[in-house]
Parts: sequence; C-alpha cells; structure tokens
Amino acid sequence: MSWSLGIDVGGTHTDAVLLDAQQRIIAYSKQPTSADVMRGIDQAIAAVLAQVEVDRGTIRRAMLGTTQCTNAIVERKGLQPVAHFRLGAPASLAVPPLTDMPADFRARLPVRLFTLAGGYQYNGEILSALDEQAARRQLLAVRGQVRAVSVCGIFSPVAAEQEQRVAALAREILGVKTPVSLSSEIGSIGLLERENATVLNAALSGVAHTLTDGFRQTLARRGIIAELFFGQNDGTLMPLHQAQMFPILTIASDPTNSLRGAARLSNSQEALVVDVGGTTTDVGALCGGFPRQSAMAAEIGGVRTNFRMPDIASIGLGGGSVVILNADGAISVGPESVGYALPQRALVFGGDTLTVTDIAVARGWADIGDAALVAHLCPAMVTQAAEHYVAMVEKCLARI
Repeated sequence: MSWSLGIDVGGTHTDAVLLDAQQRIIAYSKQPTSADVMRGIDQAIAAVLAQVEVDRGTIRRAMLGTTQCTNAIVERKGLQPVAHFRLGAPASLAVPPLTDMPADFRARLPVRLFTLAGGYQYNGEILSALDEQAARRQLLAVRGQVRAVSVCGIFSPVAAEQEQRVAALAREILGVKTPVSLSSEIGSIGLLERENATVLNAALSGVAHTLTDGFRQTLARRGIIAELFFGQNDGTLMPLHQAQMFPILTIASDPTNSLRGAARLSNSQEALVVDVGGTTTDVGALCGGFPRQSAMAAEIGGVRTNFRMPDIASIGLGGGSVVILNADGAISVGPESVGYALPQRALVFGGDTLTVTDIAVARGWADIGDAALVAHLCPAMVTQAAEHYVAMVEKCLARI
C-alpha cells in the first residue's frame, strides 16, 4: 500500500489530506496558517498522521499548493537581485524594460536592466545578431551583485537560440547554479508582459528554493521521504525541480486547488466554484474538470503578465473580512481582514473586531464560536451587512 499526502496553504488555514492508493481520502485536517508557513504545515501533517496508523515510509508522494510566491509579489518582499537582459536593440530602445510595472514595485525590485542587440522577426528570421561581447561585459559587471538572471528576446517564443546563448554565458560567468529564467519558456507572444513574467520568475528564485527546501525538511522531520510535487496554475502538478525553475507557475495554485478539489468531490466536470477563504473569495469555472484558462493578460500585484493563468475573479471578502458601519449608515466589507487571527479577533470568539463570520453567525447562517457574543448586534445592521456581502459574491459570479 502506498499513500499520498496533499497540503494546501491558504492565508487563514492550512489543509492536509491523506489519500490511499485508490485516491480515497483517509484522513484530513484543517489548521491555522502560521506566520512561519512551515510550522503550520508541520502541524497539519502531525494532525493527519495522528488519525490513522500509517507506515510513514509508504507515503510515496507529497503535494503542496501555497500562496508564498503570490505573497512575495503582492507584498514586494523576499525578491532576489536580478540581472535582466532584453535582446532587442535597436528595435525596442524606445520602450525600456519594465516600463509598465508599477512605480512602487520598481522601487522595491532589485534589478539591473540591460538591453542588447538581438531578437527575431515574427517568422523566426534574425532581427539583429546577438551582441555576445556586450553580454559578457555586463555579466562580469554584475558578478557578485545579483543572484539570478532573466532574459527576454523579441519573438523568442518563435526562436529561442539567442536567449539560450545568454543563459549559457550567464552560467559560465556567474556559476552553474545561478538561476536563469528565459521568457521563451514562460510566456507567450507579447514582449512587455512576457518580460515582466520572466523578471518576476527570476526574482522569486530565492523564495522557491526556501519553500521547496523547507517542505522537504519538514516532511523529513516527520519521517516522510517522498517524491515532492507542487500545484501549478492550470490545476496540474509539477515536480520539485520544475517548481524551483518556474516558481511563477505556482502563483494561482491556491484557487486552482479549490477548483480541482470541487471537481473531485462533486464529480462535476462543468461548474462554477466559489472558494471563500479568510481574506478573499475566489470564483472560477470548471471546464472538463480543470480550471478554465484566461485568454487575457494576467495582473499580479499590479504587474501585467501573459503566462498561463486560470480565469479567476477575486474579491476582498472572506470569513475574516472586517465589517465597518460608516457614519452615513453605509456598510463596507473588507478588503481588510483579520486573516488567521480570526479565532482571537472575531466577536464570536471573544475578540473586539466585527467580521463577516460574526455577521453569518448572527444571521443564523453559521454555527461557530459563541452566538451569544453577537446577540447584541442590531438586526437591521446584520441584515444590511449580509445582503452587502451576498451581493459582492453575486457580482463576482456574474462576471465569471
């Protein structure tokens, strides 16, 4: 008998399930997400293993979906210093790299930008020969100052030889272990969006290695030596080495996990799925049992990209969303949320913050915490707040 362990880390809860060889759920656990993500993962694993007697050596696969890379972009934290090379001079000199990236992101993103002669025509013919000597000079100039390299050439999804040559030079000069991100392996046609995605992928390399190493070590401490997989944006899994190379492809793994889980548990191949978390509500569509992919450029933390992403509509509404009664009598819900501090902050748990969870309990829609602690709330206000957040979800459903 072989077993599989699945873990999903959200902003509020970390979920874990143990599956048997027939992919049946044998045990599951929901634990609060911790500030140190690995501690929450460890607690979820321990809770699952405590439910059943399992030889830990027979847990052959462990799968993780997490928002770590998304959070790094949104919060502008933990991003690696990057040397970025655009291959497109002189044709692309009028529009510098990262032109459409938000100013606050540019200010916090440690990136050195270089534009070299190079690039292709739409039919694969050379637009300009690659200036290898300039590439060597610039790589030598940043040696010891950057930890990752990104390369984006004009029409490189059609012909990638120039990008691959710069990658070879980068590993020769900066070291074979230097992460190199090539736009031809990440995005589609569309220079600026593909370039943004490639730079972000390179900047996330440190987060990716910390995450993958931490996951492996957390499992090992529990006696689990398994093959590791990570959820990616299209609802499928990728192995450890691929997650380290392409962390950008894990950006939407959290909502896609919910979509795939909904398909599995409901045996539905075509459906709308509403995933209500502690901070956000994500709505997506299942097509053939997998998330419907977006045909539009995806925006992550204000940065436009064009790699494959699910068609997800997200709003700042969750169980921990803060409910505010404004001076004019209007109700506002979110986007501020107490997140994983809900058990300490919400009224029904003895806290001092009015949340969506409190409204749901007062309305009789949920049985959680102590309903007596929200009995004092004005019924009219409770109804107004409930109608407000229901309307938010309905609007999101209509958009999908």
